[in-house]
Amino acid sequence: MNKPFAAASAAIASAPMRIDVDYMLDFLKRLIEIPSPTGYTDQAVHFCGRELERLGVPFELTRRGAIRATLKGAGPGPARAMVSHLDTLGAMVKQLKDNGRLALVPIGTWSARFAEGARCTIFTDQGSYRGTILPLKASGHTFNEEVDTQPVDWTNVEMRVDAFSYRVEDLRRLGFNVGDFVAVDPNPEFSPRGYLNSRHLDDKAGVAVMIAAMKAMADAGRKPTVDTFMLFTIAEEIGVGASSVLHGDIAEMVTIDNGTVAPGQASRESGVTICMADSAGPFDYHLTRRLIELCEANDIRYERDAFRYYRSDSASALEAGNDLRTALICFGVDSSHGYERTHVNALRSLAELSCLYLQSDVLFGRDVKPLGPLAGFPRQESESADPASEMVEDTILPG
Repeated sequence: MNKPFAAASAAIASAPMRIDVDYMLDFLKRLIEIPSPTGYTDQAVHFCGRELERLGVPFELTRRGAIRATLKGAGPGPARAMVSHLDTLGAMVKQLKDNGRLALVPIGTWSARFAEGARCTIFTDQGSYRGTILPLKASGHTFNEEVDTQPVDWTNVEMRVDAFSYRVEDLRRLGFNVGDFVAVDPNPEFSPRGYLNSRHLDDKAGVAVMIAAMKAMADAGRKPTVDTFMLFTIAEEIGVGASSVLHGDIAEMVTIDNGTVAPGQASRESGVTICMADSAGPFDYHLTRRLIELCEANDIRYERDAFRYYRSDSASALEAGNDLRTALICFGVDSSHGYERTHVNALRSLAELSCLYLQSDVLFGRDVKPLGPLAGFPRQESESADPASEMVEDTILPG
């Protein structure tokens, strides 16, 4: 791992704060069990709101339920934000089928391969039912090798409801309708070795990290350097995310979400993954390097990575017209948007980095205003790091 910031400034260097890991994991377990596919997030919002009240953190909600909690800063300066999202992947009923089963469309972007065999809850206007998502050809005794050759696609799966429903009339009688939400069981398993296996770690693990960081700050009697807004969005999986919970006073925002552990990626299930760019483009040069500096000054293991087929709350914030510096820090997740796995060390490291960031100096005082003069505007490194290469260039150019 490269270490370009071996000597961090004293203004941002301090020992990582103690994170109550047991509290963080208990909160995560309870949050994961609350169904919250995008569009059906009210219960998760109430759960997080009650925890913020217990921690003594003031907050307010948008009309649809995104949470903006406020940590008052120790001094003046440009405001900051950290953000994670409460909503998860899921599905919705598209059609009541003649065979008494339900056709589905996905909520968020995920493969029907990971839906096959999933146990679920379907929320109707009259109440909830249990069911299973199955491929259309689910029985090897009937379809033989065709169970292995049918295409993987949402048009090739259906919901089998745990009720006497064998015709479309049965479904109507039971109260099923197009548009009913389907929440997929998370099936969490937290092992003694620290591995966390579950659906919906994206991004409920990020929410748990932010809550644990706030608790650590409160337990230590610390305040962030400047006013900081802790944001919990409710529509990230459909691309809306942080588009409507920000306000103009925020100059920089750090997103916490999952990093993809896969061949060709640098993300790991331990330590911190700092994303340099995703499908929406590069993250802010200066804010990203500040987070790297904090990791190196405080011996927090990290990796840099870039994601090709990925976007986060940062993208939706910028696309909504917010002019702010953004960065993305991640817990590495294997099998993202499937049956996911990470390690508790990644969550602990992220919570430690979050506390360090909250207590670090603001990047640029001039960012307190959306517009300003050239004076005080930063520069990016532009000269060669190797003096010898400059000498070669100087020799070649005159010729």
